Amino acid sequence: MVDLSIIIVSWNVADLLAACLRSILAGPVIAVPPGENAPDSTDRLTVEIIVIESGSTDHTLDMLRAFPQIHVLPQQSNIGYTKGNNLGLATARGRHLLLLNPDTEVIADALPQMVAYLDANPTVGIVGPHTLNTDGSTQSTRRRFPTFVTALFESTWLQSFAPPGVLRRYYVSDQPNDGIFDVDWVQGSALMARREVYTQIGGEDEGYVMYSEEMDWCRRAKNAGWRVVYFGTAQIIHHGGKSTGQVIAKRHIHFQQSKVRYFRKHHGRLAGESLRLFLLGMYAYQWLLEWLKGRLGHNPELRHARTAAYREVLRSGLKPGK
Repeated sequence: MVDLSIIIVSWNVADLLAACLRSILAGPVIAVPPGENAPDSTDRLTVEIIVIESGSTDHTLDMLRAFPQIHVLPQQSNIGYTKGNNLGLATARGRHLLLLNPDTEVIADALPQMVAYLDANPTVGIVGPHTLNTDGSTQSTRRRFPTFVTALFESTWLQSFAPPGVLRRYYVSDQPNDGIFDVDWVQGSALMARREVYTQIGGEDEGYVMYSEEMDWCRRAKNAGWRVVYFGTAQIIHHGGKSTGQVIAKRHIHFQQSKVRYFRKHHGRLAGESLRLFLLGMYAYQWLLEWLKGRLGHNPELRHARTAAYREVLRSGLKPGK
């Protein structure tokens, strides 16, 4: 058994994935190749790196040949982020498990820090690091569980009109970025869990294609008695949205469907359906607004792209999976 299994689901981001892998291997770790055992004695963290190559059409597979120590699980098509994570979790043999986005870079000894913290705190089931944007600013990755009011404002066109304190509480803005403290959930771009959590609650809910799956997983972990901790002294860089940015309409659909699924699952069918109808109303309003701007000749190419994306969202009905 290795100390840490690193699970990366990748789709059409070969260059970013290569940078991610190099950042891991440049740290104080020993990468254990597929099928080999970890050294009996070492002062460095032993890791296995599992890449779920989700049917990319770029040069990802060719690039991965330069990393023989990586365990690659190639797929014939894009199986989605959550299914990819579960495939990696089922394959992993580490004492701890890290779900890591391909558009991240690990800074210095972040991974040994997080593993050491889990080893020293047996009631903690999940930890998430201090995440930086590409420009070095802090990315908001720690959260409290959302209320229904939060869902009406967060990541919608009403966000700027949210009542004072609603989003500040949700984003845990009252705590320092370099602190270590309990939260409700941490973002899945870099989420480390001890194996016992996975053994107890199982993998991620595949009804979430992507988005909100980590919130659901953390909630299930907390319901099972585990603590979730934001670990601000370990840092990674997350360049953000490079895979989903290639499919704008699907990003909108999956994000909002997942939000609806979460509320239906944890707050009841009435809350989920009310949120779904509210979100559809917001997209209908935005479609109309963009259509009118296009008719008036204001940046017609942009307006056409937006109305096409919003039309696809409306056609989906934002109905979450079973």
